[in-house]
Amino acid sequence: MRSLRTLLLPVCAAGSLLLTSCVSPQPDYVSTGRTRNIDMIVKMSKGDYWNTVKLGAEAAAKDFNVNLNFKAPDSESDINGQVALVQESIQGKADAIVLAASSYMGLAQVVDQAAYVKIPVLSVDAEVGSAKVTSYIGSNGYEAGQKAAERLIELLKGYGEIGILNFTSSSVHQETESSSVFDYGARDANEREKGFLNYAARYPNVHVVQISYTSSSEAEAEQLTRDMLHKHPALRGIATMNETASQGAGKVVQTLKRGAVKMVAFDSSPAMMELLQEGTVQATVIQNPFSNGYLAVKQAVQVLEGKKVEERVDTGTKLIDLENMLWPENQKLLFPFVR
Repeated sequence: MRSLRTLLLPVCAAGSLLLTSCVSPQPDYVSTGRTRNIDMIVKMSKGDYWNTVKLGAEAAAKDFNVNLNFKAPDSESDINGQVALVQESIQGKADAIVLAASSYMGLAQVVDQAAYVKIPVLSVDAEVGSAKVTSYIGSNGYEAGQKAAERLIELLKGYGEIGILNFTSSSVHQETESSSVFDYGARDANEREKGFLNYAARYPNVHVVQISYTSSSEAEAEQLTRDMLHKHPALRGIATMNETASQGAGKVVQTLKRGAVKMVAFDSSPAMMELLQEGTVQATVIQNPFSNGYLAVKQAVQVLEGKKVEERVDTGTKLIDLENMLWPENQKLLFPFVR
């Protein structure tokens, strides 16, 4: 089989000629006469997904005359570190804050503090439990979870044991038997899991036998996957709910006999695309991180200009497999900044 690079080259080359129109939402009028200082604080400083969000935000910053300050803790489980970054932005008197919250309730109080000093806060990718948030820009996690469940159950022909590898902060791992995981974990993780479980509940011969949680460690995701397979030798399917979980689980599934375990992943890192091409992963649910970053900065500028913005902007998700990954519209999502 040709390599992923060779397979995608013709489409990517054509796409690069139309780079701006492919990846940047068409900007309606936004004044660029005044430089705005906008801080974007995301869950962690590494990973292809967050790098793409940053690229989208930088493109909008250039379009709308924004001085963008991109900040993140090293790990998405470092909730206190993210709170400290928001406090730093408040003290630095940022004009606006764009926040991808690692904890739904853990960031709520500091968002209220920002609103108290009249710094607007917009949430991107993950919601935060504060009524003071001006707008949410991102995908619908519940629908994304349902898409993953639908495809995995279809691959399993409607029966068998399934394991889920989700993401949340390490401080929440011990609390999964109570409702606190839904209060203090990442809201997007919770919504994807709920969507998956509610869809799977329609099938009496499908059994979700284990749900494990990783933070931002690929090595931890690998070990959790090995433990899951050891504990449930009859496991037929694995669903992973973010980039880190997907890459860790994918490495383990790659070592198994081809087709022994079906896997539906999340996000579209280059490593994940390789696993999809070789058949280790059968499908992946992708978001639109470039648009998330771009639209969040654009909306922040509009708020600062006193314009009314939508409370929710759904940037969508799409399920990608070998059959549709080369469709031109999907190439624009998978490779939004190929040059």
